[in-house]
Amino acid sequence: MRLNLKLCKSAKEQELDNAAELNQFLAQVERRAFRMAMYAVAETEDALDIVQEAMLVFVRNYRNRPAAEWQVLFQRTLQSRITDSHRRAVVRNRFRTWFGLGSREDDDSDPIEGLPDIDGQSPADLLEREGLGKAIGEAVAALPLRQQQAFLLRSWEGLDVAETASAMGCSEGSVKTHHFRAVRTLRELLKEYWP
Repeated sequence: MRLNLKLCKSAKEQELDNAAELNQFLAQVERRAFRMAMYAVAETEDALDIVQEAMLVFVRNYRNRPAAEWQVLFQRTLQSRITDSHRRAVVRNRFRTWFGLGSREDDDSDPIEGLPDIDGQSPADLLEREGLGKAIGEAVAALPLRQQQAFLLRSWEGLDVAETASAMGCSEGSVKTHHFRAVRTLRELLKEYWP
């Protein structure tokens, strides 16, 4: 009887350890996930909703999977929520246009704006950095959704081609194509900042 009690306690401790590790993982990806969502939807409330929904779905569906798989699975969930948001926005804007309400106006918020300044730099350096940050944010936001996803997952999150394909739900060849086109477009849009 004592052995069974020890096994139950050990299983409970394992569950608590897994929950703590899961909370730590979500805390690590939260800010980057928010930035990705902001690039995609440019509305703070919508981006927060997307990230929150992605985290809830991820925890519900994948909490018992090995921690090594969490990054790709979370990114797949997040990208799915971003794509769903775009689809809903297209339908919503279509109905607004049909009923003569116009499209929803974009605000002029800058997704890079919230980043802290780096101390110890001259005002000229900070001004140049601010201009570059704003230009990068605008250029990434201007990319088509699939190119944006491929670029951010590969270049920002550091996923390899196979992991990115899994997260985006497409082939590896499609990831390579979207990433190549995104890099080419970003180079063209940001050519004044290239050395």
